Amino acid sequence: MGLFAVVVVWSVIAGALRWLTAHPAVTALLLAAAGGGLVTWVVRRRDRARWERVRRRGLRYALPQIDALHHRQFEHAVRDLLHRDGCPDAVQVGGAGDNGADVKATDPFGRRWVIQCKHRKAGLAGAAVGTPDLHVLNGTGRPVHHGDVIVLVTNGRFTANAVDFARAQRLHLVDRALLAQWAAGSTPLWELLRAVPPPRRPTPLS
Repeated sequence: MGLFAVVVVWSVIAGALRWLTAHPAVTALLLAAAGGGLVTWVVRRRDRARWERVRRRGLRYALPQIDALHHRQFEHAVRDLLHRDGCPDAVQVGGAGDNGADVKATDPFGRRWVIQCKHRKAGLAGAAVGTPDLHVLNGTGRPVHHGDVIVLVTNGRFTANAVDFARAQRLHLVDRALLAQWAAGSTPLWELLRAVPPPRRPTPLS
């Protein structure tokens, strides 16, 4: 009985191989699908390992490190800090056609974060972030990106008009001082900001 089963299985395998040999296009599609699946698995495994390393080492940034970053690296740093805070889906999306969003994330309370990053090489001495940047973020943060918490982060400073506009439009500003506290500590950003919207869903601690 065992030998018969082996013969049947081998016959099926041989038949399948003959059929695939006669249909090279199908074989190519199957190989491409298998290769794509393998690549996806490798990328996800690499990303999980990377995030685990970030979590284990308790990611910290000092302001001199932040000032030395390229603006795209700054976006990545903000993403990594959000992941450290407990946002596993934090992603950097800044670039051409980003509609004002550089980083998006969902916090443990179900709130969707939409963040624009403005890096200044000169730090506090650089040009202050003004209302034009906030106009873009305000116009897309909720209607386009469906954000609950709309934030602009800079390693520099904001103009007085920008602060007033942000307050009026329920936007959150993270200036150099607050960024230093967030990046060098371990307190989640939502505990450092005022008037953050209430949670969307309960948590194990609620």
